[in-house]
Amino acid sequence: MNIPILSWLIFLPLSGMLITLFLPRGRHNTIRAVATIITGLTLLLALRLVCIFDLNTSQMQFVERAGWIPQLNVFYHLGVDGISLLMIFATALLSFLACIASYGIRERVKEYFALYLLLEVGMMGTFLALDLFLFYIFWEVVLVPMYFLIGIWGGSRKEYAAIKFFLYTLAGSMFMLIGILALFFASNPHTFNMLELGQNTFTLRFQQIIFLALFLGFAIKVPIFPFHTWLPDAHVEAPTPISVLLAGVLLKMGAYGFYRISYPILPEGARWFGPAMGVLAVIGIIYGGFVAFAQKDFKKMVAYSSVSHMGFVLLGLAVFTTTGMNGALLQMFNHAMITGGLFLLVGVLYDRAHTRDLDAFGGVWVKMPVYGGILVFISLASLGLPGLAGFVSEFMVLLGSFAVYRWMTVAACVGILLAAAYLLYMIQRVLLGKQNPKWSQLKDISIREIITLLPLMILILAIGVYPKMILQYMTPTIQALVGVLGGNPA
Repeated sequence: MNIPILSWLIFLPLSGMLITLFLPRGRHNTIRAVATIITGLTLLLALRLVCIFDLNTSQMQFVERAGWIPQLNVFYHLGVDGISLLMIFATALLSFLACIASYGIRERVKEYFALYLLLEVGMMGTFLALDLFLFYIFWEVVLVPMYFLIGIWGGSRKEYAAIKFFLYTLAGSMFMLIGILALFFASNPHTFNMLELGQNTFTLRFQQIIFLALFLGFAIKVPIFPFHTWLPDAHVEAPTPISVLLAGVLLKMGAYGFYRISYPILPEGARWFGPAMGVLAVIGIIYGGFVAFAQKDFKKMVAYSSVSHMGFVLLGLAVFTTTGMNGALLQMFNHAMITGGLFLLVGVLYDRAHTRDLDAFGGVWVKMPVYGGILVFISLASLGLPGLAGFVSEFMVLLGSFAVYRWMTVAACVGILLAAAYLLYMIQRVLLGKQNPKWSQLKDISIREIITLLPLMILILAIGVYPKMILQYMTPTIQALVGVLGGNPA
């Protein structure tokens, strides 16, 4: 019997949220267990989706479509292809691991996990929706729980960070909504269906204007320089599990918008704006690297490294080659695994030392040998060591971009050098050198914390050694998209 697996991916977390709301407030262990079981079952469904996915087609699979608001031609329309599949799996995996990492939350546990599960609903729906109206609804759903998760359970400046995140994202959403409405009224017949909109032929001027409107909405979420200033505050103040989802999933929603909406529907507008995207990508790569190097706060350093690494995603998107766009999509997935792991490691250290000041540490590896080994492994992946996942995606982006924008590619290589500099400098300050007597009683990483990191480490190594295991899912869809854009899909 065929089950609507895509709907289950959305409504299973929603049912978990409702169950959580009906549980007694003081039953903390029960609430954590429900959230863990629900996110675990969602991960199993995502794994099932990966196993039964057809690798030989670029078409949408497991499509679900039902009437919703017939007066506006709005449909409950879901589907998955090689682009969205990776993001669905990453969302399910990080949601499960961050849920386990959330066991350290002690205050207002019921409200936390209810909002957490609602956040997963919005993230899943965003990657599954094929109707622009439905896409926008899920996009905005993500905003609400994230605002409260930062604003209630965050750090000392949590209210400021939450409001800044909310206002930036809402401003971008308004431009995106204008673009969506313009697409609806310009299409013939009027539709919000992404696939049908891709069959329409819009004028170049219209595509340029709407591409810019959508660009503002997606650029803030990525974030692209100079729309990035909300990100460090949100990361630093958010609780560790929410930082993991913010870096691993929410940033990818912006880049996914280019793949799913802007490029297939507005191909001429995309090609017109491609060089500007390349310039912004290079600026973000270099700027993010320099600012990350200057940070003394461990978490803020990782946050600015995200600005730099997401610049490679934008550079791959700007070149319209199969290699470059494959590399950008793979970089989205790899960044989710690597930076999610780094934020978890920051949380492990902060829980013990209650500080993130890099200059306050030193010689920690002596007291925390397992933690030190994991931190070195994931840091090496982040700086692009061959044999680990980060190298493969960044190399593909540079290889794809060199044939189109050589000087941009050369400039982007500076970002790789900067990543090596700030990550190795971080390792030196935290793990090596003279041991600070203040940390002589630090306990090594626990089994529960290792469980949250082990799957990420396995994926980082597996993709680095055998990238075909993931490239085979995305390549047919990327080739078809490059053909729509007028590039060479070979």
